[in-house]
Parts: sequence; structure tokens; C-alpha cells
Amino acid sequence: MQSLKELYKIGRGPSSSHTMGPERAAKIMKSRWQSANKFIVTLYGSLASTGKGHNTDAVLKKTFAPTACDVVFDYKTPTPVHPNTLDIVAMRGNREIARTRFYSVGGGTIKIEGEPDANTGVDNDVYPLNTFDEISQYCKDRNIRLWQYVKQCEGDGIFGYLEKIWEQMKTAIHEGLTTTGVLPGCLGTQRRAQQLYNQRHIDESAQTKENRLVCSYAFAVSEQNASGGIIVTAPTCGSCGVVPSVLKYMQETRGFSDEQIVRALATGGLIGNIIKTNASISGAECGCQAEIGSACSMAAAALGELFEMGLGQIEYAAEVAMEHHLGLTCDPIAGLVQIPCIERNAVAAMRAINALSLANFLADSRKISFDLIVKTMYNTGRDLLNSYRETSAGGLAKYYPVDKLHFE
Repeated sequence: MQSLKELYKIGRGPSSSHTMGPERAAKIMKSRWQSANKFIVTLYGSLASTGKGHNTDAVLKKTFAPTACDVVFDYKTPTPVHPNTLDIVAMRGNREIARTRFYSVGGGTIKIEGEPDANTGVDNDVYPLNTFDEISQYCKDRNIRLWQYVKQCEGDGIFGYLEKIWEQMKTAIHEGLTTTGVLPGCLGTQRRAQQLYNQRHIDESAQTKENRLVCSYAFAVSEQNASGGIIVTAPTCGSCGVVPSVLKYMQETRGFSDEQIVRALATGGLIGNIIKTNASISGAECGCQAEIGSACSMAAAALGELFEMGLGQIEYAAEVAMEHHLGLTCDPIAGLVQIPCIERNAVAAMRAINALSLANFLADSRKISFDLIVKTMYNTGRDLLNSYRETSAGGLAKYYPVDKLHFE
């Protein structure tokens, strides 16, 4: 498996697969073909269907600037390898000098057709074990925790990186809570994080307060993402609000140190890595269960680490979190990462806390392994109709009256 540096990335929203991935591909082509005086990018599949809503074309043109860039949206050509497929052609005058196919596979990670992953600067050999069962057995045999396994595989340096990740997560929450107004795009979506944070109910119970604060943090990060702000993929831009919201709340209310939070991020990241390796974190490939479901599993496992739960309890928390997102469709209205995406981050954050509570009581009677639920999620996602996999052709995106809107 790859380093957690490839899972947790600091970048600009609104979409890791539709903006960060194509941006990365463009930078590779630009560096390789510096003599080109024009680039032509053709977007296929989900990249074409929701590219305008995700600002894919704008990001590509900005990345290639000052060199000219034409972006073509191909809505018809099949994408048998991955729904986030793009071709980039380098031109010199009227002559094509190079053509490369890229796949944006989720979380800002890209693959290049016909080239080993090493060409994208990714090391696939950081973690020798790829399943939770294997990793869990390894940890049991050596009496170590999951974060210690991360340390063994990545070295002490990974914790310095995760400290920066945590700082950016907190920054995104702060920025989201202190910003009001309307999010960009045709929906006219109001920012609501600050309202959630400040609007205490007159007879608010402890549980209501927990719900309100956790949800306000999730809204804050997700709204920053939707506005093109800087966030952390956890594991994607579209699901970036889940992990930071629960960790921020627990640190504030339970007094966990930054060191404990970083260890939790390591454990949650390991869960995300297992999903990414054996299934998918791409909404275009497996629906929103692959994004929000994965984020919920990561958050639940991270919480399990904060409370020093056993391996079985952490596995159960991560499994429950994913199991009850199975079949969740990706149907962003107008291709924007706003409705239903922002609210889903808040709901998933609360579900991660619920999964932690269940794991505290019921882990010893569990029947379903985490590896099994990951396999199930992947196959469920592959079975989803294309219209429910980030194409904005089904679900809410189909029935919301977008024809009455106009893109800004």
C-alpha cells in the first residue's frame, strides 16, 4: 500500500478527482513537454458529465497557463478502465507531439496508462500488508497498536506530516466558521456552518449540543471545499469534513492532545488506505459510499484509537460505519459539491460517533469483518447504474429543476 501522504493531501477544492487529479496530470504533461505551444484535454465519463460544476476546465486552463489549453467534453465515449478518464495532447503548431491518457482514481491520485505508478511519484511498497486481517494479526503478534504499525512502515517522519495535516484541518474549520455568504455556482447555496455553531437551542441538551457542534464543523470544512478553499482529502475533497469534525469535537470536549490526534489520524488513514487499495474511494467509480462511507470508517477508526479501544473494537467501528452507507449514490445537483454533499458530511460524522458507541458494547459479537464489507462496498458500487456514479444524471440531480438555473 501507498504512504498516507498519498491519502491525506492538502489541496484546493471542490473535488479531488475532478480538480486535484486533472491538475496533477496537467502539471506532468506541462513539465514533460515544455516546447508545446498548446494543449488539448479531452474529458470522458464523469469528468465530462460533472466537469463544469467541478470547475475542471477552469483548473486545467489555469494550470497550463500561459500556454493555451482547449478542453473538450466527450459525453459519449465509453470509459471501461475508469470513469474519470482524460487524454492530454501536446501540440507544437498544428502538429501533435505527444498524447497521454490519465485516470483520476480518487483522492487526487492519478494513474498513467502504460506507465508504472513510480512515474507519478507514488511508492506502492510502503506497507507490505494490504488487508485489515493481515495487519491486525501482525499487530496482535507483536502487541502493537495500528498507529505503531504505521510508524514501523513509514518511519517517524510521517507524524510530522500528519501534524501539518491536522493543522490544516483545524484551519479549514476555523475559516468555514468565520465565513458567511453564498457558495459559488448556480444553486445559490447559503453557507450555514456559522449559524449552526452559534444558534444554541434555548433548552439544549448535551446530546443536541454535540450534534450541533459536530455538524457545524463538518459544514465548515465542506463549505470551504465547495468554495474552492484549501482542505485536506480525507479521503477525498467531497468527504473532507467528516474526519476533522469528530476529531476537533473530541479534542475540545475530552482534552485529547495533538499527539493523540495525530495517532488517530494514522489509524484512520490506515483504514482509508485499505479501502483505497482493495476497493475504491472514487464517487465516479463506486458512488458516494466510496467517499462518505470511507470517510465515516476512517473517522470511526480514528475515534477508536483516541479512546484506546482494542483491535477488534476499532475494526467493528470501521465496519459498522461503512456497512450502513452501502449503496449510497453520488448524485450532486448541477455537478456541484454542495447538495447533498455538505449535509452528508455532517450526517456521516455523527454516524462515526454512533459506530464508536456500538463498538464499545458489541464488538465481541460481531459477524462481519472489515475486509468483507470493503469487498461488498466495491462490488455494490460497480453494480450501481452509471447515473448514480457522479454523473449528475440520476437521483436528486435528475429531479431537481436544474433547467431553471443558470451557471455563473
